Order: sequence, then C-alpha cells, then structure tokens
Amino acid sequence: MKTPPLVNPGPALSGEQARRYSRQIVIPQIQASGQERIRNAKVLCIGAGGLGSPALMYLAAAGVGTIGIVDFDSVDETNLHRQILYGQSDIGKEKVEVARIKIQESNPLVTINIYPVRIDTSNVLEIMSDYDIIIDATDNFATRYLINDAAVLLNKPYVWGSVNRFDGQAAIFWSSLGPCYRCLHPTPPAPGTVQNCAEAGVLGVLCAAIASMQVNEVIKAITGIGELQIGKLIIYEALEAEYSKIDIHKNPQCVICSKNPTQVNLLESYESFCGVVAEAEISAKELKDKFANNDDFLLVDVREPEEFAQSRIPGSVLMPVAGFIDASAFKLLPRDKEIILHCRSGIRSATCLALIQKAGFVNSRHLDGGILAWEKQ
Repeated sequence: MKTPPLVNPGPALSGEQARRYSRQIVIPQIQASGQERIRNAKVLCIGAGGLGSPALMYLAAAGVGTIGIVDFDSVDETNLHRQILYGQSDIGKEKVEVARIKIQESNPLVTINIYPVRIDTSNVLEIMSDYDIIIDATDNFATRYLINDAAVLLNKPYVWGSVNRFDGQAAIFWSSLGPCYRCLHPTPPAPGTVQNCAEAGVLGVLCAAIASMQVNEVIKAITGIGELQIGKLIIYEALEAEYSKIDIHKNPQCVICSKNPTQVNLLESYESFCGVVAEAEISAKELKDKFANNDDFLLVDVREPEEFAQSRIPGSVLMPVAGFIDASAFKLLPRDKEIILHCRSGIRSATCLALIQKAGFVNSRHLDGGILAWEKQ
C-alpha cells in the first residue's frame, strides 16, 4: 500500500549529518528531504531483546532523530547469542541503560529516551503518544494485545515481529488504513500452547532478519517510499531460506478497530484476557516474608535445567515448563499446601499458573517479576 510520508521534514541537515548519512542520501527515493524526515522522526521500540537489539541499532544507524526504548529486564547470559547490543560485561545491568550507552556511541547525533518499566495499561498511552510509529519487539501475548489496542486508540502505526526456532513473522498494523493485530488473532492462544524462546529456542541470526524487516517498514512509513506491507503477514523460514506473504483482511466484527467496536478502551487486565489471573501474583518481598515466617508452601522453578544450575532461589524445586504443558508435572504437585511458581521474569510462570489453576490447583500463585525481581530485592 502506497502511503504519504508519516513525518514532515525537519530543518536542513548539518554538514556532519550530511556526511554521516551520505550513502543513504544518494538513494534517489530518499535524498536529503527523506533523510530530514528520518532525522525528524520519533520511533518507540517496546522490547530491547532479540528483536529490539538489532532494530535499535539500525534505527540509530539510519539517523532516526528520537528513539524510545521500553524494557524492564536486565541482561542475562542466555540473552547474548541473539541480543547483540549486549556483551559479557553487561550481565546483570538494566537493558535500557546499556542500550542507551551503546546506541549513543554508535550515533551521538540521535536522542535516546529510556523507559525502564513494564509496559501496562497505566503507562502505555502516555508513552506511545509521544512517538510517530511503534516497533513491537515483545515476546508475550498480553503485551502484544495491549500495544495493538493502544495503537488503535491513538491511531498509531506499529510494526510487529515474532521469532521461534527457525521461523519468523512480521507485519505492520495501522487500523485507519487496514487490519489490526486482533483482525489476525481475535483471541489469544490457550495458555501453554505456544512456547517462547526460552522453551522452544531460537536461532540468533533469525532475530536480525525479522528486525531488519521491521525497521525497513518503519523507514518506508516515515519517508513515504515504496509499498507499506499493510494487510500482509510476512513469513520467513530460515532453513529453506524462503519468504512468503499471507493477506490479512480487516475484520468487520473486530472488537476494537471495526466501524462499531465493542471495546473502545483498554482492557482492565490483559493478563486475564490471555488466561493469567493477575490477583494470583506474589511479590518478592511477600515471598521473602513467607520464608521468614516458615510458612508451608512449595516453590517451583519452571525454568530449564541449565538456568536452574546457574542461579536459583533457595528452597525451590525444578519442574520445567514442558511438564506443565503435557500435564506430567501435575502429579508432583501437592493439593494440601500453597504452590508458588517462578521463572526468570514472570512470563513462563504466569502461563504455568493458568494451566495448574485450570487443573484445580486453586491455592497457587506465581512470583511477579520472577527471579530477576527476587535478586534485585
């Protein structure tokens, strides 16, 4: 779809800017005016992990004037094979702070805004409203639906991406011109039916391939060049080196982007919408108090064995996510005491919580923020 430029040109480029971006400016479709639009643009990247790392590097290299980064996580050793912004010395540091330093070193001419927070209904509209276009580089369904709904309400375009093992997908959603994410996926998958990177694995270089597609659509939208892939789902299969496209049609009954939407505001809880009961969380401080009071409960670590070997909360027992998905772990869980699940950041444990609650283990919670929150506190 051909669209007009999303961003107006700013002031004329300085001599330093003209030299830095000279190989981009000589492209006939971009020229100085296109580079001025890129320099005048504000792009928000939600997630600074596998997709966010290469996306942020290319946004800065292209000369995007203002880049926002949202991420509440810290750098972990298991990130390093695919999250190329970070190195060994960054382990344990906040991702947004490390990303800011690395990107500023790459291109000191751009402005970096960082948001070391978990994006949620209390902050998403305020944060997103300051930007022209959004990159969704997140890895869980609750946040994806939240970003989509906020983008519809704000009439903002956003570029979504997803990776799993050797396969990746990308799409640009702009509800005023085409479908939204809910038109593609009206409802989230059942908890436990879709594995994340920690469970299924991902080829590191695949993240760069999908992130490049995302940034490519961002630059096209900013400058008005080429055809935006609105209404298309781009699929890349790395083992076969094959790209394909699937048409996405606007759903006339979409609950948020149709002519007569039934949902005109953000949901109260996207975790509940995706099968996770938000009230079933326990904070790191509350968990510490339970240990201090010698309460009778079972703390279950749902991460993988190699993660458990590297760090663990004392007193926890290992039961990886796979056992919750196939229900084999259920026979190991007690019904006469409270069960508390945890993972690294709270995403996998939330999925497992939904599964065991559905199986009748009602006296159960999961650790908000996972072992990262425990280690910080």
